[in-house]
Amino acid sequence: MAKNIWMRTITAAWIFAVALALIVVVTQAAPAQTFSGIYSFNNPGANGAFPYAGLTMDRSGNLYGTTNASGNGYGAVYKVTKEISSWVTVPLYDFSGGNDGALPASRVVFGPDGNLYGTTSEGGGSGCNGSGCGTVFKLTPPPTACKTALCFWSETVLYRFTGGADGAVPEYGDLIFDSSGAIYGTTSAGAYDYGTVYKLTNSGGSWTESTLYAFTGGGDGFYPLGGVVFDQAGNLYGTTDTGVFELSPSGSGWTEIVLHQFDYETDGLGSAAGLVFDNQGNLYGNTHILGPGEGGTIFELTPSGGSWNFQVLYPFQGGTGTVGSPLLLDSAGNLYGARTNTPSGGGEAFELMNSSGSWNYVPLHEFSGGSQGSTPYGSVVMDASGNLYGTSYGGGAHNFGMVYEITP
Repeated sequence: MAKNIWMRTITAAWIFAVALALIVVVTQAAPAQTFSGIYSFNNPGANGAFPYAGLTMDRSGNLYGTTNASGNGYGAVYKVTKEISSWVTVPLYDFSGGNDGALPASRVVFGPDGNLYGTTSEGGGSGCNGSGCGTVFKLTPPPTACKTALCFWSETVLYRFTGGADGAVPEYGDLIFDSSGAIYGTTSAGAYDYGTVYKLTNSGGSWTESTLYAFTGGGDGFYPLGGVVFDQAGNLYGTTDTGVFELSPSGSGWTEIVLHQFDYETDGLGSAAGLVFDNQGNLYGNTHILGPGEGGTIFELTPSGGSWNFQVLYPFQGGTGTVGSPLLLDSAGNLYGARTNTPSGGGEAFELMNSSGSWNYVPLHEFSGGSQGSTPYGSVVMDASGNLYGTSYGGGAHNFGMVYEITP
């Protein structure tokens, strides 16, 4: 389940501090930033409470997200819209915990048809000890303009996981689409109980699930909690608790290659977010525990002559790294994210500035509880003006989490 992520990571003995010789990184003083909470969740309520996932932004700058609790008690999908100088939050769907799904831990994303797609970590049936094994769903807006403040979207469940070879319990990973509209994602359980990568194919409105790869828990990795991304050749890339993998299509199916296996002392361990490509084909991701600073790392994988070179760009000093949405990469090659907690407690939003190959870590906001938010699981999104938006699982006016904005 989403709440048990820490129980899935490998428990290690006390680690002695080790020197990082991979790359020199400088921490800069944070430039002037303005942090504001634009919505505080209030449980119970149709908008929900306790957001694990980050946000998705449409072309008009509206924000969409999910919560892990709600008025019905099973999570919700919501929309945040700016009207003149204030923000308005409206519920789009409130999960009932039955066949429609329960407890979404991932973001919703827009599909090629303009509808929202996402997953729930539970619900969808009576499997997985009665709680349901999770769903993939679609939300469709009303066919006509809303005339009331509350105007719910229609949910269609595309697939209900059974807990067998098809997988179970999709966690934080974003869904992605190929050019034909097929959907790809990950689950944290499956045939060997260590997770899967799956594909959903639409044929005449009916969706068929196929498992592309089932992790065995050995050298191939286990617990792919983040999503997968495509390269230009159609290969898929993702992370597990123990490393970074590639899946390549072949005539007989998909073949997995482990691109890098994490060393808990030098690389960190436990990646619970997906990867992001830059324009040169380099991959960026993060681990959320251990490593040189014992707080996880931000890393880069660079293709070189048929192999991949791994380097740590920044080691977090204590606390934990990013959990949930992948890091944000801007057009200048800078990385943004939010780490779940820091040695002082509440988490931190950050920028990792790229300056001709040197990486400078810039803290943007320290989450300290209350109006300053607490425990940001998801990463951030950016609008055309360079403003950052995200969610925190705790804090806010009612301590049920919040949506925030960071303005440069």
